[in-house]
Amino acid sequence: MPKGEKSLWDIAIHEKEHKEEEAKKNEVQTEQNSSSTECTILFMGSKSAGKTSIILRFLEKDEPPKATTALEYTFGRRAKGHNMAKDVAHIWELGGGTFLSQLVETPITEVTLSSAAAVLVLDLSHPYEIWNTMETLLKAALNRIEHVISKVSAEDPRIYDRIKAKSWRRIGEDHPDKDILDPFPIPLVIIGSKYDVFQDFDSEKRKVICKTMRFLAHNYGAALQFCSNKTDALMLRTKAYVSHLAFGTQISTSTKNLNFDPNKPIMVPFGMDAMQQIGLPPVADSDLGHVNARSPMDLWKQAFTSFFPQQSVGDHTVADDPTKDPQYIEPAVDNMREQKDKELERYRRQVERKTKERAMVNGMGDVIW
Repeated sequence: MPKGEKSLWDIAIHEKEHKEEEAKKNEVQTEQNSSSTECTILFMGSKSAGKTSIILRFLEKDEPPKATTALEYTFGRRAKGHNMAKDVAHIWELGGGTFLSQLVETPITEVTLSSAAAVLVLDLSHPYEIWNTMETLLKAALNRIEHVISKVSAEDPRIYDRIKAKSWRRIGEDHPDKDILDPFPIPLVIIGSKYDVFQDFDSEKRKVICKTMRFLAHNYGAALQFCSNKTDALMLRTKAYVSHLAFGTQISTSTKNLNFDPNKPIMVPFGMDAMQQIGLPPVADSDLGHVNARSPMDLWKQAFTSFFPQQSVGDHTVADDPTKDPQYIEPAVDNMREQKDKELERYRRQVERKTKERAMVNGMGDVIW
């Protein structure tokens, strides 16, 4: 037999091994198709930015969105294979902007961490709140994730390494910017909402906001999608991202669904951007000598906030008292609350009066002495 040719026996062994390998793959696939999976998606972002509208569109519910109070829960299901198995997406929506950011502790737990994802919705029509909103909410979520990882690592020391590896797989382990990126521990999609208003902004403002949003998404290894509930094509694209997080459906990376032009809706899938493409932060030449940044994030923050000085995003939410919302009326509870409020007011007045009397007595004593 010529050297290098396989005998019939070698070919038979190869065919047998190939069939066994295919059988194992089919067995694994069948097992996956026959079992249900669950995931958790946390929606957070600017107040009244359209989070509820996106969720309703994803769930294909034709109903008007209502204002979200605190943290609200819903879910979506999808049939899997030809059996009764269903994938379930647990969807949590954090309302009130940044006011109740500590509530991220509820959906992010030791049980949900490995299958959790986040959607950050930022209102493009309010650039003077974008950075504060992003910074506050992502910091709260990151602190919670790190706390949970710390607890889980006691029993699973490799949890951090696995989460980090998954983050880099979303971006691309050989990405040229790998040394300067800081990927978010769980899948993150950033949505720039109200594009219908944003598109009428001055071109220079649009350019600054687009570049900054691209930097933020790229830095955290997130996908970025501009959206408007008045444009079906953009809502469908946004819905596709939620479906990807919920059920692992594929996201198209064709040129049709990729855009960096600030004159059009920005669309950047995971790992498809680069610092070289984004360019330098929008720092005026006159401000270069005053920049004192210790990291790229600090540099972009100084650049963006100098162009759009940030307003407080927490104070105005205090006035939105859920106990006065007519959709939560409970006569027995409300009457008791009113009674307790009156008792508290009487007690407050008594304390103020006694404080004043004590101050007067102390003052008189000082004069006599």
